[in-house]
Amino acid sequence: MDRPDHDRASAFDADSRRRVQVLVIGGGQAGLAAGYYLRRAGLDFAILDANPAPGGAWQHYWDSLRLFSPAEYSSLPGRPMPHQTGAPYPNARHVAAYLAAYEDRYHLPVHRPVHVTGIERSPDHLTIHTSADTWHAQAVVFATGSWQRPFVPAVPGRELFTGHQLHTTGYRRAADFAGQRVVVVGGGNSGAQIAADLTAVTETRWVTRRPPHFLPDSVDGRALFELATHQVRAHAAGDTHTGVASLGDIVATAPVRAARDSGLLAAHPMFDRLSPTGPVWTDGSTWDCDTIIWCTGFRPDLAATRALEDPRIHLLGYGNWTGPASATLVGVGRTARTAVEQIRTLLG
Repeated sequence: MDRPDHDRASAFDADSRRRVQVLVIGGGQAGLAAGYYLRRAGLDFAILDANPAPGGAWQHYWDSLRLFSPAEYSSLPGRPMPHQTGAPYPNARHVAAYLAAYEDRYHLPVHRPVHVTGIERSPDHLTIHTSADTWHAQAVVFATGSWQRPFVPAVPGRELFTGHQLHTTGYRRAADFAGQRVVVVGGGNSGAQIAADLTAVTETRWVTRRPPHFLPDSVDGRALFELATHQVRAHAAGDTHTGVASLGDIVATAPVRAARDSGLLAAHPMFDRLSPTGPVWTDGSTWDCDTIIWCTGFRPDLAATRALEDPRIHLLGYGNWTGPASATLVGVGRTARTAVEQIRTLLG
């Protein structure tokens, strides 16, 4: 998917002092949205991405994953996502291709693959150390997402289990587990989707800490974005109690609905511990299995920063705590625009 512009951006000049006004760390959807507004603001900037190819985390998702929203409700600022032929809800590969085309369209200076290893502060600039070079910037935007920091809970006996364990990040397709007994742990969208995906070829047990709470079948990403927009306006008016959590936690996509309605997606309570052969519940019941898939979320990939209190450092795209819907394609543009406006004011 690389184009000549990517090759030029990635060809490091050994004599360059690597000085920019703004350095964006992360070349996924949040980093590209920041780049769009930085370009419009006329600021000198660069984007560092750890991936070898464009597409952000979308290039790593499982094969059956589809967006919750149609393409027109899943676009970054300035360029609508094209429709995917025969698919009202685009798949992850389509999104990755869209992000690659977005980079080219706006000639965003993405350097890859580059890993940031640390930041040092001084009164007049920030020094960013990477696997390839050292950069100096007046402001930094962290847009690294969370895909590189999967979270697995510390369940007793996890190290004793002799079967296969993997996180959502390692799942690609149901066929890889055909004929197995698989436990899927996690009551969010990833857990529901992967469990539904597996039911056709495995004996699957879906385990959740709380009973799953499905959104109404009529609700998809379009409605969720409208609700998030209403939440932003309500908060601006002083209403801090408005939210979408009361509706549910899991979007009932077509495969999830089919598995749920056929009785194949019935959730079981979380087990107490693991034995060498599988889960053990508090009442002593067991279920031997071949594989456990931990769909238990992520943590922000922010290990490189030690200066969150520094106004020159901005965080973008890490979920509601960096702006409502900021971890979504359509929602990240709003917070990216705000961040760039603040940076422009800071830099004078």
